[in-house]
Amino acid sequence: MGYNQFRSDLEAKGRKDMLEDFPIKFNKDSKQETSAGNNLLEAGKGKLLSAEYDQIFHTTVARGLYVSKRACLDIHPTITILASRVREPTESDWKKCVCMVRYLFCTSLYHLTLSTESLRVMNWMIDASFAVHPDFKRHTGGTLSFGGGAAQVMSKKQKLNSRSSTEAELTAVDNVVTMILWTKLFME
Repeated sequence: MGYNQFRSDLEAKGRKDMLEDFPIKFNKDSKQETSAGNNLLEAGKGKLLSAEYDQIFHTTVARGLYVSKRACLDIHPTITILASRVREPTESDWKKCVCMVRYLFCTSLYHLTLSTESLRVMNWMIDASFAVHPDFKRHTGGTLSFGGGAAQVMSKKQKLNSRSSTEAELTAVDNVVTMILWTKLFME
């Protein structure tokens, strides 16, 4: 068994375990086009979750972090937001978590596929969203590609409040530049 086959099996197992242990079961007719709804960045509303659901939420987000780094890079922005809410998750956070798990169920036959023409050419795409969090902080997103598919993704809340979208873009580049430099050194 080669490395690629082993890694593929490990990734599939992580997603499968996450879906099997989730208390809500989905059927073949379930549909979910994105890993998050339109309200992902809204502050959690509603009552706090019970201790039982709080534990399930925490476990699902922790497993989602693992899966988002290895197999399902497309859920990384959603997981980043949910991970910031594990201390006091609310009913609306639970709905976002269910939405993400339903998306994983609906895309369970998809696999991460990468292609390249040259490992010497790295394409980094970096962007910032302006004032999207409830505290008006900005959000940074970055993606590394060697040709086809995302080899690495990054999504995180910016630590400081910038006054303009241009300043938010510059902060985003500053947040990602260390990853760019280390990736370049690693590839050399």
